[in-house]
Amino acid sequence: MAVLPLLFSACDAQPVKSQAKSAAVYTSKTPHPDGTGKVYLGREIAHGMSTSGGEWLERDTRQEEENVALAISKLQLQPNSVVADVGAGTGYYTFRIAPKVPQGKVYAVEVQEAFVKALEARKKELGLSNVTVVKGSAQSPNLPEVSVDLAIMVDVYHELEYPREMLQALHRALKPTGKLLLLEYRAEDPSVPIKALHKMSAAQANKELSANGFTLSRREDFLPIQHFLLYEKAKE
Repeated sequence: MAVLPLLFSACDAQPVKSQAKSAAVYTSKTPHPDGTGKVYLGREIAHGMSTSGGEWLERDTRQEEENVALAISKLQLQPNSVVADVGAGTGYYTFRIAPKVPQGKVYAVEVQEAFVKALEARKKELGLSNVTVVKGSAQSPNLPEVSVDLAIMVDVYHELEYPREMLQALHRALKPTGKLLLLEYRAEDPSVPIKALHKMSAAQANKELSANGFTLSRREDFLPIQHFLLYEKAKE
């Protein structure tokens, strides 16, 4: 994910103040081989997957390993639901969700240009008029405010360069009754064959989400190796 440039202005110091406030949220450490060295609420942020990982996202064994079909069946989608697949990658989830919301919409949000182009090509190939590909940024999914019923991040959240800013932007994008779903490999289970920094515990996810205006609505353990953590906006 690219870091947004800081624009300095002699007549407006607010961007400088905002950037300083943001920087204070994060700390740093000697990087783990799989990490960035940037720490948020006690968790080192993992390196993001490059577009070279696209083949892994589309691997033939993914359904068997993760039971994607079951995960999607538990989303409680309506025909007119508006869904945001944040960090959509190759669109593995996007293009399986789209047929289930024929009167709705799926925003496929990506920051990497190669994935954006691949998503556009796949959308055209499948003829899915209810999929909108969105170029996001490191700090925002660039979605309309109060527009989304369900935002999902599938094995993505732990790699966000700016988790605080992204969560707050998603909070604004969700409708009052909107939900945010995290699917993350279970850190509590040492048998899950994923590198440590690319897994998350439910406790850590709850800690970070609650700090940004979300409360856990539903936790399920029906998936083979992932948490199913559904959040809603905390009541003010």
